[in-house]
Amino acid sequence: MTVAEIMKELEAMGNDATKNTFLKHGAPEPFFGVKVGDLKKIQKKVKKNHELSLALYETGNSDAMYLAGLIADEKEISKSDLQKWAKAASWYMISEYTVAWIAAESNYGYELALEWIESDQESIASSGWATLGSLAMIKPDDELDIAAFQKLLDRVGETVHNAANRVRYTMNGFVISVGSGITPLSAYAAKIAEKIGKVSVDVGGTACKVPLAADYIQKVVDKGRLGKKKKMARC
Repeated sequence: MTVAEIMKELEAMGNDATKNTFLKHGAPEPFFGVKVGDLKKIQKKVKKNHELSLALYETGNSDAMYLAGLIADEKEISKSDLQKWAKAASWYMISEYTVAWIAAESNYGYELALEWIESDQESIASSGWATLGSLAMIKPDDELDIAAFQKLLDRVGETVHNAANRVRYTMNGFVISVGSGITPLSAYAAKIAEKIGKVSVDVGGTACKVPLAADYIQKVVDKGRLGKKKKMARC
């Protein structure tokens, strides 16, 4: 499929209810309001396609940008491509999911995440913390720098409540991911979670809630799912 063909299909799939929901969550125009489930129908037809994913992302259309992440080839995408994606992310569904997922699956996830969390731009910093969270859930523990992740937990414990809005959300998510996915740091992450307590995030006019990290980690442990890794970050 070509970009033009996909954009035409996306327009046909868009609906007002989904669009209004995305608008409440902060999505900027242009976009059609396509459900993720419908995007995955196109994903099944296209499969992984590096060049097409880059072209779709460049449209600036949120639906197309999310689809770009679903069909991105993590082995072909470059560090500079990911940098461009992070800078161009239009709202959190792109910065914290699309960008973070593909960065984590690529060969550059860790180095980019450490760079991004130092950014003064909220969306880029949130991409960084989300990428780190994804790495905790997909990389085997022996491939992670455990000491570095522990220091990052300490950083969250000291700074989360003073961070930018969406950065607070992804920092909280990082603690959950480490506590759930990195076995040797689970107990330490739980202590940090208890320390930070409830993290307040402005979610706009939506019913979304910020998970209480301590409770979330305990539920994972209770269900016997501690250390269960995912095959890929994107879903």
